[in-house]
Amino acid sequence: MSHTLPIWLVGGLLLVGAGFVTALLPWWRARAQAHRTAWSTARAEIDSAAVSRDAAASRVPEAEQLLTRAELIAGGRGGTGRRRPQRGSRRGRPAS
Repeated sequence: MSHTLPIWLVGGLLLVGAGFVTALLPWWRARAQAHRTAWSTARAEIDSAAVSRDAAASRVPEAEQLLTRAELIAGGRGGTGRRRPQRGSRRGRPAS
C-alpha cells in the first residue's frame, strides 16, 4: 500500500495545479486584453490630440510638453505599471 502513496500525491498535485491553471488562465487572458485595449485607446487619444494641436490657431507650450511626454511614454510602452530602469542603464539616462 505504501508504494502507491507517491503516485496518489503526484496525481493530487497535478489535479490541484490543473485546477489553478483552469481558474487563472481566463483571468490572465482578460487582463492582457484589457491592457492591449487601454494602450490602443491611449494611442488613439494621443493621435487625436496631435491633430487638435496642429489645427489650433496658437501654440500652448504646456500642452506641447504634455503631448510630447505622452508620446514618449506610449512609444516606450511605459506607464505606471512599468518597472523603473536600473541606475546607469541606457533607458534611465536623459537623451542628449
